[in-house]
Amino acid sequence: MTDAQQIPKRSVLIWEIVIVLALSLGRSGVNALINLVDLASRGPISQGTANLNGSESPRPWIDLSYQVSNLVFALAPVALVLWLLARNPGGNPARLVGLDAKRPGGDAWRGVALFAVIGAGTLAIYTVGRALGITTAIETSGLGEYWWSIPILLLAALKNGLLEEVVVVGYLVDRLERLGLRVWSIVALTAVLRGSYHLYQGIGPFIGNVLMGVIFTAVYLRYRRVMPLVIAHFLLDAVGFVGYPLLAQWFGYGG
Repeated sequence: MTDAQQIPKRSVLIWEIVIVLALSLGRSGVNALINLVDLASRGPISQGTANLNGSESPRPWIDLSYQVSNLVFALAPVALVLWLLARNPGGNPARLVGLDAKRPGGDAWRGVALFAVIGAGTLAIYTVGRALGITTAIETSGLGEYWWSIPILLLAALKNGLLEEVVVVGYLVDRLERLGLRVWSIVALTAVLRGSYHLYQGIGPFIGNVLMGVIFTAVYLRYRRVMPLVIAHFLLDAVGFVGYPLLAQWFGYGG
């Protein structure tokens, strides 16, 4: 099979993108929009609450089983897009999107730098959004105080980093480039998609995640490595999921 035969035709690529998004974050975006409409139609958005990591059962071992199952199956779209990207010339999807350990130093410092910039911006946008009444109260963990709660939250943070950055940036940028879209269109589409599946948290997080998407996609287009984005995303969610209750006390968030 030649390289030309390995790359799907334009129509096939479009349907491939539609199917991948329908099975993953595109579906989440539609559901988040419905959730926001439902919330806004019942009262002020600020009176709503978004629970990011809810309990699935009052019985700890059943809850743990559900949490592990959810984490594993949530990563299925990552495996799917890597399999699809394996058909590209070169055949190594992890290397193609920079999801490898080839440049650990550069990936690490860029990831930490992105974490610092986006983290500060996220706190500011959340605070302003709550003040303006366009952002829900966010509870980052509804899990009980079990021995496995923190490990599950950290794994959830890693899952989010892999799912969003590999699918929305690594995979989607590749496919949109092959469709011939211009850089600004790619940045805009990936950023709006990222914002869409955060709509259930309100308008503020939508805006914040669109801005985050612009920065993340721009960094990816510059370095062609998704690993710094995964690192930054993991750190953002890890701090939010595990350290949020302490931050809420210090800065008066959550009410």
